[in-house]
Amino acid sequence: MNAKALLGLLALIYSGFVIFLTIKKPTKIWSMKKIQWFEKALGKKGTEIFFYIWSLLFVVLGIWLLTK
Repeated sequence: MNAKALLGLLALIYSGFVIFLTIKKPTKIWSMKKIQWFEKALGKKGTEIFFYIWSLLFVVLGIWLLTK
């Protein structure tokens, strides 16, 4: 396995992890200062949308790295 394929798999795993955290919203992680700042700046729905878009970007990156 080459480095690009490994990075692609890691990007896909990270994307799945971000989606899982956005759906489940564990209180320990969701109460972190950085996420609280996002909620203050973007609102609750805006923060969720931001994380879904962030995850989508990593899915695209992962697929791109796997196919390269």
